[in-house]
Amino acid sequence: MERDRSVGRRTTSLAGAATRGAHEGHGRRLALSLAAGLGLGLAVSAASAQTIVDEWANVKAPPAPELKAVNLDPKTTALLMLDFVAPNCTQRPRCMASLPAVKKLLGEARAKGVLIVYATGATGKRADTVPELAPTDSEPLVSTGVDKFANTDLEKILKAGGTQTVIAMGTAAQGAVLYTASAASLRGMKVIVPVDGMSSDIPYSEQYTAWHLANAPLVSRNVTLTKLELIKF
Repeated sequence: MERDRSVGRRTTSLAGAATRGAHEGHGRRLALSLAAGLGLGLAVSAASAQTIVDEWANVKAPPAPELKAVNLDPKTTALLMLDFVAPNCTQRPRCMASLPAVKKLLGEARAKGVLIVYATGATGKRADTVPELAPTDSEPLVSTGVDKFANTDLEKILKAGGTQTVIAMGTAAQGAVLYTASAASLRGMKVIVPVDGMSSDIPYSEQYTAWHLANAPLVSRNVTLTKLELIKF
């Protein structure tokens, strides 16, 4: 009888040891799993901590947008001449270099009776326009910040002229062109942007502006990128 009790105690002890061993094994596996998970989390966290500024030098520019030929109706088109003034243009070599081609399109637009609207900065005036692109006395002018619709009669002028499409040209690309073209698009107008008719201090600003106008939600659906020689009336 005593022998049976002794065997029972040994069996119980062995079973307990086995149970404790199983629990300890499970605990070790759980600890290893948690450690692995924590390591992965830290790795993901480290990767997500990278900002666009950290990645700046490694960012590759997307493919260039397509430039399309356009044939416009002079009766429903307006040409927006944005901030072609001193010193905005005269201090930017890329703007000055664009003037001959811009002047050619301006002459063609006038010959076809296209509505021409000039814009300057908030304190600008008609006489500030570079001489090569000087407005006529009958061509309207608005003066404001980068969005030429803001606090001006531009929208009223365009509606009165039956405008459905605007050509946005000027400097700076990332300023007056970007904001005014976007504002026109959001008002439901078709917007034509000749990339060689917008300029800035550096090429990147022009590149960014072209990409933004071609890809920005809502804005891009009404925007066509082109170049000056592809615009016909």
